Amino acid sequence: MTSFWSGERVRLRGIEPEDWTAFMRFAVDEERTGDLLHPPRSAEGFRAWTKEQAVAGPDGDCFRLAVEAVDTQEIVGAVGVYHADPRAGWFEYGVTLGAEHRRKGYAAEAVVLLLRFMFAERRYHKCEARIFAYNEASLALHRRLGFVEEGRLRDRVFLAGRHHDLVVLGLLAAEFAPLHSMSRL
Repeated sequence: MTSFWSGERVRLRGIEPEDWTAFMRFAVDEERTGDLLHPPRSAEGFRAWTKEQAVAGPDGDCFRLAVEAVDTQEIVGAVGVYHADPRAGWFEYGVTLGAEHRRKGYAAEAVVLLLRFMFAERRYHKCEARIFAYNEASLALHRRLGFVEEGRLRDRVFLAGRHHDLVVLGLLAAEFAPLHSMSRL
């Protein structure tokens, strides 16, 4: 039997304490590519964070998972649900990949696995993603997955000394189902 959490390229799994070095690299990549800018965190700060994540349970339907390459068992990124409103039936998620692991299909497969779980198992109706307008690669990925642009929040984010638009994309479960199998098992 194939795991619900595994695809051809990636496996989604819980964050382990030893993943701290990968998350430290992801933070450097995000700063370098202009995705996020935070004050520097110590190695011990990353160790403590991954230890906390390793024992943390989900907060309702919000959780974070490591994205692991099937062929190398190397952690290549992370995916998680950050906001969820079960009453209204929508959730918001995020995905990040290390710079050297981008454009290999890892993000697309990780997102499909996550969406399949949230739509088929948790019965959510809608997923939203918020993406910086200048992040053309992420916008293109989401459009390929079936997301539709629902709006643009002008000058919503201040990063690297200037304001940037934030694009809001949405995908309904009924739009996801014809594009991606709802069942893995």
